[in-house]
Amino acid sequence: MMHRAEQRCRLPGWRDRIMSADDAAALIQDGMTVGMSGFTRAGEAKDVPLALARRAESDPLKITLMTGASLGNDIDKRLTEAHVLARRMPFQVDATLRRAINAGEVMFIDQHLSETVELLRNKQLGKLDVAIIEASAITEDGGIVPTSSVGNSASFAILADKVIIELNLATPEAMIGLHDIYIPQMRPRRQPIPVTAPDTRIGTHYIPIAPEKIAAIVLTEGKDSPSTVQPPSTDTQRIASHLIRFFEGEVEAGRLTSSLLPLQAGIGTVANAVMNGLIEGPFENLTMYSEVLQDSTFDLLDSGKMTFASGSSITLSEECGQRVWNDLERYKERIVLRPQEMSNHPGIVRRLGIIAINTALEADIYGNVNSTHVNGTHMMNGIGGSGDFARNGQLSIFVTSSTAKRGELSSFVPFVSHVDHNEHDVDILVSEHGLADLRGLAPRERAVMIIEHCADPYYRPALRTYFEDACRRGGHTPHCLEKALSWHQAAIEHGSMRSVVL
Repeated sequence: MMHRAEQRCRLPGWRDRIMSADDAAALIQDGMTVGMSGFTRAGEAKDVPLALARRAESDPLKITLMTGASLGNDIDKRLTEAHVLARRMPFQVDATLRRAINAGEVMFIDQHLSETVELLRNKQLGKLDVAIIEASAITEDGGIVPTSSVGNSASFAILADKVIIELNLATPEAMIGLHDIYIPQMRPRRQPIPVTAPDTRIGTHYIPIAPEKIAAIVLTEGKDSPSTVQPPSTDTQRIASHLIRFFEGEVEAGRLTSSLLPLQAGIGTVANAVMNGLIEGPFENLTMYSEVLQDSTFDLLDSGKMTFASGSSITLSEECGQRVWNDLERYKERIVLRPQEMSNHPGIVRRLGIIAINTALEADIYGNVNSTHVNGTHMMNGIGGSGDFARNGQLSIFVTSSTAKRGELSSFVPFVSHVDHNEHDVDILVSEHGLADLRGLAPRERAVMIIEHCADPYYRPALRTYFEDACRRGGHTPHCLEKALSWHQAAIEHGSMRSVVL
């Protein structure tokens, strides 16, 4: 291991800073704020967080934990079980942590992913004590070369008082040169960020920090957790076909070319299936400017349909991961990983005219979308980057199956129980039944379009009845307030919304 470390670490005197994960974890004290690398189960520090959880079993402590997004290798689970987490931001996907959040045991701050380090940089979130960053290499000047994600790692390392580096010797050497690290200037004299295309590179391939801040180097060989994306289902294939027909119509109308515009797709089975559907579509020279490069990204690159993809992390299934990581050099000139405040930057998203495709938990008849809270109260994962893209992209598309829980719940309701993306930020809704193009429509027109094109046929009569009753009362956005959340009340009381149809 030491021989390989010499090839990856060029920092003079680096051997003097080598520590075990347990010794490095001892640098973290009760009450500290800690920033960890990791974005969608990719590129997280793997050994030190687990050492911290072990230590907390006999030496209790609480920290505020900031990351890029979700962590892999059950790290959130282990930290939660060890009662290490007092506060957590800005995103998570772990079931154990989710239960603690909904029980009020962990204070979770749900944030747009482009905003976390902006708030930290401007001293609105207090001081960052320690950053724990996974690296594939360390330069002569102490620069950190990230691994499979950048996320918030760059700003965490720059802003923290101390930096612990996990040098992961199992990562491909081809990681070196893959990243584009750019940190915006401080306000109010910030200059324009010169990203004008997905393949624009404007920064360095490493995170520049003062080498004296490196408090520990821990040698590791861990792997990222594979993604849990499922193969396309009949419903997701239908959603993809509806979107492809829509894009074909946009090309025919002259609003898009056959290359479309740079694509963004949220993480998950539905979004991944939609992107896979483009492989069979009539589009060429596609590009991506997104957060996560997942299986479908590399399938599109391999098919020749996509020429370049920009993201903040790479999250792959076991099978796709073997193909990509064992041959990363083949993709290196066609992909780039950036800090998430760049991959999700509202100004860049608007400049490039992103086509944003994200997943909804539920949507209402006027186009408001809930991405985060079941029945308006229980957090699932978080808003992630969907808001960054939905508000600023040229096309804001939300996809969802029309029902959940084997048809017991309708994904299209009179009024969403929690609003993450309001009607002003939603252009297109798609389910397996059809596509509702909401552009240029007033609320009453949107309601008809959503009910007739997206809602499951079983629930359409009840939605029509609600809308007709509301219209008789009048209003620009008609509602029967005493009934608006009755579908969710039925779900809470009976575990099903079917009673609203009876």
